[in-house]
Amino acid sequence: MTTTQRTAETDVTHERRIITALFAAGLTTFASMYSAQALLPSLSAAFGATPAQAALAVSLTTGFLALAIIPVSALSSHIGRTRVMIGSAVATAAIGLLLPLSPSLELLLTGRALQGIALAGVPAVAMACLAEEIGSDGLGAAMGIYVAGTTVGGLAGRLIPAFTLDFASWRWAQAVASLAAAACTVWFVRWLPPSRGFVPRPAGIHTIRGDLAGQLRHPGLLALFGLAFVLMGGFVSLYNYLGYRLIAAPFGLPEALAGLVFVLYLAGTAASAMSGRLADRVGRQRVLTASLAVMAAGLAVTIPDHLGMVILGVLLYTAGFFGAHTAASAWVGAMAEGNRGAASSLYLFAYYLGGAVIGGVAGIAYARAGWLGLASGIGVLVVIAALLVWALLFHRAVDAAAHAKTA
Repeated sequence: MTTTQRTAETDVTHERRIITALFAAGLTTFASMYSAQALLPSLSAAFGATPAQAALAVSLTTGFLALAIIPVSALSSHIGRTRVMIGSAVATAAIGLLLPLSPSLELLLTGRALQGIALAGVPAVAMACLAEEIGSDGLGAAMGIYVAGTTVGGLAGRLIPAFTLDFASWRWAQAVASLAAAACTVWFVRWLPPSRGFVPRPAGIHTIRGDLAGQLRHPGLLALFGLAFVLMGGFVSLYNYLGYRLIAAPFGLPEALAGLVFVLYLAGTAASAMSGRLADRVGRQRVLTASLAVMAAGLAVTIPDHLGMVILGVLLYTAGFFGAHTAASAWVGAMAEGNRGAASSLYLFAYYLGGAVIGGVAGIAYARAGWLGLASGIGVLVVIAALLVWALLFHRAVDAAAHAKTA
């Protein structure tokens, strides 16, 4: 075997280890992030909390994660992506193991907020890490695998406690989910290889401000940041209150059976991987447009009080959401100029802030107008997302015309 062949084989092995490790990172972080979502009705019953109050167990985590995204991303640009991801995953797992001991809802919510800060290190860095370590030709597919890991993690984080609730309290349900997340953390840490593409950058406030300002001046990136905000806000809202709908009349399902609806997350797993490959072949804009159409159709199908229709609608909405998120997140990495980590952190800041803000406010809509009110609000978000995609395409057309005149 020649030196060139050995180098090529080593490069392939390195890329496979990066992709596998980040798949495991997606598992552990999203299992931790959403382990409370299946517990919301149980938390309401245990602590006498309203749906909107219980939903803070999700919104506080995503909200504090959003606030920590940019500082953590800046730190990773200085000390290294792998150090930040490992520290983040280990801290998240440790806090998760303490959550079942919370004596009150207030203390539980405090722990979930701290876990959100700890969580930030993986999603803030993963996209930038892939962009640095994976060739541009395979970036879309690699991003799809990472996002698929997040969907499997989100599914496990919801299903494990949902099944446990059938024979134990919310404390045991949270404990089992936290142990599973800790096991995935060990897998991630053992598989993550040293970085090859990382180049340290100064971490001074002026450097950080300049990097962020540079990305915020890009109209195309601004549209993608807005898209992240409304997409995640609608998605979290749908799943936050779906359990309340299914255990109430006319469905009246037991909590464990209602939790099976999270199996529909598998649609997101398949859609993530498929949309990543399609984005590399037919273009991200086409994948985004098609994904939004699927989301809109799925949302409409959930409105009738028919269990089969609700399941089909959530399936379609989930597949469309993850297809759109995969295409948009890969587009950020491809469109960003200069510090890609800054662009990725701004995208994720908007993404998780949307989940926290809209996911919390949506509880008011659900309390006042039921599922129809909630679905109407999410529908408005899908329309806004479509307008942002149109603005993105318009900017690209104007930019292309300007380059053609220059040439």
